[in-house]
Parts: sequence; C-alpha cells; structure tokens
Amino acid sequence: MLNSNNKQQGCEEAGATRPPLLQTQAITKDYPGVRALDGVDFELLAGEVHVLFGENGAGKSTLISILAGANQPSTGQITYKGKPVTLTSVHDARSLGISAVFQEFSLIPQMTVEENLFLGAEPRRAGLLDRARASREAKETLDELGFALRPDQLVDDLTRAEQQMVEIAKAFRSELQVLILDEPTASLTTHETDQLFELIGGLKERGVGVIYITHRMAEIRRIGDRITVLRDGRYIDTVNAAEATEDDLVQLMTGRVVGAIFPELNLDAPGDVVLEARNVTTHDGAVVDASMTVRAGEIVGMAGLVGSGKSELMQACFGATTIRSGSVTLNGHGITGHTPKRNIRDGFLYLPADRHHEGLMMTRSVRENVALASLDIEPFSKGIFINRGGEKKAVEALTTRLNLSPPQIERTVEHFSGGNQQKVMLARALTRKYDLIVFDEPTVGVDVGTRASIYEFIVELARNGVAIVLISSDLPEILHLTTRAYVFYHGRTQAELQADQLTEEKVLAHFFEKEAC
Repeated sequence: MLNSNNKQQGCEEAGATRPPLLQTQAITKDYPGVRALDGVDFELLAGEVHVLFGENGAGKSTLISILAGANQPSTGQITYKGKPVTLTSVHDARSLGISAVFQEFSLIPQMTVEENLFLGAEPRRAGLLDRARASREAKETLDELGFALRPDQLVDDLTRAEQQMVEIAKAFRSELQVLILDEPTASLTTHETDQLFELIGGLKERGVGVIYITHRMAEIRRIGDRITVLRDGRYIDTVNAAEATEDDLVQLMTGRVVGAIFPELNLDAPGDVVLEARNVTTHDGAVVDASMTVRAGEIVGMAGLVGSGKSELMQACFGATTIRSGSVTLNGHGITGHTPKRNIRDGFLYLPADRHHEGLMMTRSVRENVALASLDIEPFSKGIFINRGGEKKAVEALTTRLNLSPPQIERTVEHFSGGNQQKVMLARALTRKYDLIVFDEPTVGVDVGTRASIYEFIVELARNGVAIVLISSDLPEILHLTTRAYVFYHGRTQAELQADQLTEEKVLAHFFEKEAC
C-alpha cells in the first residue's frame, strides 16, 4: 500500500513552490436526503493534470459541476489564483478561463458545429452576427485540434465520437486557465485519444491546469501528475500518479482490498449455434459482407476502432438498422428484418453502448426501466394489464441482486450515478429468459469495483448457457473476458481469433488494412 503521508507531503512541497491555481476548502453539497459532498478539500496547480478518482457516486461529478459553475455548494469556499470566488453560473466560470467537458453532452442537435461552438458568445459586427468570422474561427479551432469536422455540419448528423470532439473544441475556444474533462476518451478512437493527449501536453506547457476524470489506469499513467481519491462524497487521499498502483487506488477508492478485476471464465464447452450472421451488408454501408456466429455458453468478443462495424453488425442483427443483403438466424430460424420487439420476445436482447439516449428512459423510474422489455409476461403482467405488485416485487429482487445504490426503485434513473444506471440496464437482462444477450461497451464510465461486478454478471450468464456477445473498445476486456473474438475494419469481419490467439499484438494487427497484418 502507498505511504500516503509521504505522498501528501510531496504534494504539499509541490504546492509550496507552486501556489494552487484553483482550490476548494471544506466544500459540502446537500440534496434532499443525500449529502453528495462532505467537507472536500481539493487543489489544482498550474500546469498539472490532476486526476479525480473514485467509485460511481463518490462525488466526482458533483465536485466538477461546482468548479464549472453548473452547481453551487451548500457550504465551503472556492479560491481561484488565491482569491475567493463565487461561481453562480457556467458563464461566471468561463469568464475566469474555467471550461468543462462533461460526460453528458450539452450540444443542440439542430444547430451546426460552428453555431454550437459559439453558442452564447457569437461574434458580432455592427450589432449583427458575424457569420464569416464565426466560420473562420471555428475552422481554425478544429484544424488546430486536428478534428476532421466541417463547421457547417449539423450536430445531429455526427457520430457520438464526433460530437465528443465538438464538446472538446468548445472548451478550447476560450482563453483557458482550467480545463475539466470528464471521461473524454470514452467515445474516441486511439488516434483521436492520442491527439487529445498531445493537446493536454501543450496546455500543461502553457500553465493550464487540467482536472481529469477517468477509470482507465493506462490514461492515468500516461498523463496524470497527481490523483485525488473520493469515497462516499469525502476526500480520502492525494497521491502521485507515477507511483500509485491499480491495487493501491482500488483500496483507497473502495476501502477494501479487491482481487483480480477479471474473473476466471471456467466455461463449459460451447453448445449449439444460437446466432449466425452470413454476409450481412446494411443499407447505410456501415456493415459490408460481415459474418459471425455465437454459440450457447460462450462469450464472443467484437473488437475494432470506433465506427469499424462491430456495433453496427449487432444492431442490424437485432433489427435496429436495415439489412440490404445477407441473412441472420436465431436458433436456426431466420430473423432477418425482424423488429427489436419480436427479437426480444424470441430471446435476443441488445444492450446499447449509449445508455442515456438509447438504453434508458432517464426521466422514468428504475422500476419502469427494468421492466420495460418484459411487460408482456408474468410477473410483470396479468393478462392485458400490468401487475403492479408483481412488477414491484420482481424489480426489487433484481436491484438487490445487483446492489443498486441507493435501493430506491421509484427514483428516476437520471438521479443515479453512471455505474448504477448501468446496473439498471443490466437488470433488464434478468427479467425474462434470453438465449442471446449482446453487451455493447458495458463498462464505459463505470468504476473499477462496478466493472468487476459487471464482468462477474456476464460470466455467470454464460455459465448458465446464455450466448454472449461482448462489444468493447477496451482491449483488456476482449483479451481476458472472451473465448474468441472477431476484429472489424471498415464494416468488414477482418479476422476471427481463437482463445490461444487472443494477444494484444494479434488483435491490434487486424485493426487496420489487411496488408499491414
């Protein structure tokens, strides 16, 4: 375990020579019945990347929302460059040079990239909008960041990764002093992540302080200087990123020693083929002549860069996108062109990567979200009517099994942390018998402890004979949690790798053109 006293002393010595750029003192935030932050002290130095680390619900998002002016503390003080400040709005924070890129996007889909970049701060000339200047400056910002976007593109036409780029570009548009990034690489490709980290390196050289939230140890190792750990809304410790191990951080984060993150698979030999896709091509061209199979009781990985076709193939099989040619069978029966509703009733569930816009009804209760796919069967229904008593009892049992926190099934999903929102979506997989479940990026934005629970959940389903497809951009998940894997490139099935071929080098070798393999 880390000698945190020595670590803290080192940080204090650094702080003694470099006064904090941004600092909180005893920040507390209360909501009805919940204390989200409890006397938290935090400091950010100029020219450092300070990582906020903790379980979902630890208070990280609440703290950065306060520092970004989107929320106000109940008690406590914020100081900026040594002077007390009151940040009553995002505009207040941005006027000081504090910009945030939140996990939840704040873009207007019906507007262009350029209009979103300058929203609320549009350049004017003689009292009128200066569209030429806005377009020019938007292009300069995008070019500087290396983002292949046009200022005139509608945000609604962009992929999630491209929308993430727009959010990042918005933050870089102002004269930055403090940049706050909340899981910024969740939707980015490896190349785009490299670009972002180069930009962060340039900001550090200019003396900009960066507050960075991530659960990925590789990112902490690469760009982090210090790590502050929060637990249950309280400050736990600040340690040096270069010396902290994953075990150290998990113990600080959870208060307990956590074993290996990935469980032993110990799966029986696969059974019959459950899903088979043959030469599938979609109307939008996202999938081209792709084929794959998955058998009962196995976990098949789907790897590749963002937009490679790995998610799009499963969406097509599920009926969420239109197939132009090719065929899909489920348990030997043709399901090409079947709707998601019909596929669910036939035992095929797809849990999407974007839980906020595709997987959950954020303004509805946990109970309604968990029961959503099973309102046609007992105990959720009684004839043509919903069985409220049976529904409540079943959902309470499932959320208890998945350790939902807090265990309040009538609470709206938007008021839960990201990890607990993911648990709500996972509970849906237990509401009826499924032969096949597709998990698309199941651990994006969740902490290490929750990740371990999700992995156990997936493996347990496979041990019970369910066919599992795991779509992931997190390579360790493909290497340690699957029995074989398909690698996708430009909509095509680039390679199928068996268990003894699942190495980092062999998987990555198929991420690009076949000639490079």
